[in-house]
Amino acid sequence: MDRNYTTQMDAARRGIVTPQMETVARKEHMTVAELMPLVAAGKVTIPANRLHTCLDAEGIGSMLRTKINVNLGVSRDCKDYDVEMEKVLSAVNMGAEAIMDLSSHGNTQPFRQKLTHECPVMIGTVPVYDSVIHYQRDLATLSARDFIDVVRLHAQDGVDFVTLHCGITRKTIDQIRKHKRKMNIVSRGGSLVFAWMCMTGEENPFYQYYDEILDICREYDVTISLGDACRPGCLADATDVCQIEELVRLGELTKRAWEKDVQVMVEGPGHVPMDQIAANMKVQQTICMGAPFYVLGPLVTDIAPGYDHITAAIGGAIAAMSGAAFLCYVTPAEHLALPNLEDVKQGIIASKIAAHAADIAKGIRGARDMDDKMGDARRALDWEGQWACALDPETAKAIRADRSPEHDDTCSMCGKFCAVRSMNKALSGEYIDIL
Repeated sequence: MDRNYTTQMDAARRGIVTPQMETVARKEHMTVAELMPLVAAGKVTIPANRLHTCLDAEGIGSMLRTKINVNLGVSRDCKDYDVEMEKVLSAVNMGAEAIMDLSSHGNTQPFRQKLTHECPVMIGTVPVYDSVIHYQRDLATLSARDFIDVVRLHAQDGVDFVTLHCGITRKTIDQIRKHKRKMNIVSRGGSLVFAWMCMTGEENPFYQYYDEILDICREYDVTISLGDACRPGCLADATDVCQIEELVRLGELTKRAWEKDVQVMVEGPGHVPMDQIAANMKVQQTICMGAPFYVLGPLVTDIAPGYDHITAAIGGAIAAMSGAAFLCYVTPAEHLALPNLEDVKQGIIASKIAAHAADIAKGIRGARDMDDKMGDARRALDWEGQWACALDPETAKAIRADRSPEHDDTCSMCGKFCAVRSMNKALSGEYIDIL
């Protein structure tokens, strides 16, 4: 290894300032001296595989800006890698901080390597998905060694973080059967591990061989995202015994990872009623000792297919305000189909609004700066200034152009009844013409 530390956590604990720490500190309006203890304690992760040399590093932690992850990847029904790459480029241009390749069909390695060789954002994967694809064998024929070898393969390909469903064990099989959840397990990776245990009678390989996985992650500085296999898939299953029992185990696994200087994120729900979200975040922070929390949504209602980017944004804002650090976007196609380019855009914008709103509420440094600039631009009826502050300026411009007003200093809703125009004129002593 061409450096005198193994992982970002190892470096922080030894007082070594890495280029990635300097990048993150600059982005977060912090000093490296402020950031380093958080990385050393595991409260901030900097996913940065040493082989992902084009990475523009980001930090993930509840005291930093809330980050956004975008799930992409081909399936058997939608198998065009060029289309997925177009989505990746669009997501990066729109400000996503991470891309997870969830491909479940075809030759996955070239696409994964293209991401880590060309993409400046964090790249994540779920190795258990790729195991069946990589070996081209049915699930039950795979060995524990096969799964571990794919984790190493992904690390060697430069992936910055891997979701591993280490927290379910054979005990979980009995819990799922006993407690009779409405939706059982809805985590795709979790269901594969559960099915493999049922068919083979063996223990979860990601739990049984966790120490070996930690060695791999330490070697390449891969962050483990501890997957929540028992995340609730509907409101009825939220905060139940299966979810909380797995979370307790994830807390134990977090501690074991930190003992080897391996960085950790902990994944969370899922579908959760609004009144339970804050409590979920606080429980995780306690059980997992402040490790960054990575949530899917949470979705606050089950009845909005086609609009789940909105249900997730509502939950995501509450979750991030209450301590979540990383939001996995949800698109209008959630529960329905592989998202297309427009779905990806809608999902990213909804998640970024949620993250930004939470950052303002938490008082993150610099979070409200652009909002204040927007206020100034709106007061001055400065349309170009407003576009410069907008999350999605092209959409804002298109709406105004489609319904352009008679006078440039108004919009087509209010015209000369515009309150801003009237106040500007009144305060400057001008005559206010309405008709």
